[in-house]
Amino acid sequence: MSTTKFIPTLWSARILAALEKELVYSKFFNRDYEGEIQSAGDTVKIGLVGAPTVKAYSKGAAIDDPEDVSVTESSLAIDQADYFNIAVEDVDAAQSAINLLESATSQTGYGFSDKTDQYLGSLLAGKAGATIGTKAAPTAITAANAYNILVQLKTALDKANCPKTNRVVAVPPEFEGFMLLDPRFVQVGVDASDERLTEGTVYKAAGFQILVTNNAPQEEVTGEKEAKTLVFDIIAGCDQSGTYADQILKTEAYRPEKSFKDAVKGLHVYGAAVTRPTCVVSAKVSF
Repeated sequence: MSTTKFIPTLWSARILAALEKELVYSKFFNRDYEGEIQSAGDTVKIGLVGAPTVKAYSKGAAIDDPEDVSVTESSLAIDQADYFNIAVEDVDAAQSAINLLESATSQTGYGFSDKTDQYLGSLLAGKAGATIGTKAAPTAITAANAYNILVQLKTALDKANCPKTNRVVAVPPEFEGFMLLDPRFVQVGVDASDERLTEGTVYKAAGFQILVTNNAPQEEVTGEKEAKTLVFDIIAGCDQSGTYADQILKTEAYRPEKSFKDAVKGLHVYGAAVTRPTCVVSAKVSF
């Protein structure tokens, strides 16, 4: 590959496309404040508008003076950054029938997505407004109670007045395995089956779009007699739980000075904020 033919915008777009396809926890966030990210360390200001007071009205009576709209300022820090730096020997490139460097670069989005998804999942788990179960006493999941956990998550979100639209829940593969033992989850149509295969969706239940991820937050807990238990967070919420912003900031092609190689390096910057913790509920479970 000649570095003079390298097009950063095109390659950046390809990397982002792979990144978006694999992200699960990004569905808990909006992109309202993404704007233009200049560099790692940028800050996006967020204004949270308070709810007005609703008062009773009596015909013919004067109404109260208008109350000032309250705005609470928050911020979204773009404080996460990951990079890649790869090279292909000229000899390997000459002997290959495919463009090794471009193929390797196109796979970078999956690596970026893995790191980003872990970050977003951990952030949501740490900021959850309500938690079902505890690390010390997680719910042991079976085929008989998997659906009950979804109902408990739904009830908690309902009580917090979380919007009922675009609700999502992210579960680890072990939870999916128990769900698929329940006929209520497997009796779906062809379209739903296709969606599960292409997008990682089990299907919709209890008002949620159910997504499966290997990046569900987990922690090893030591119990009685030094017994080890792996505790997972099953996180439920909606697309207004917080805000997220990211960008492939730079992709550059270059020739390393002390070798006969073509190389490419790139930088992904991102950050997220949970702006509505009451719209995030976590269930502590074990398998």
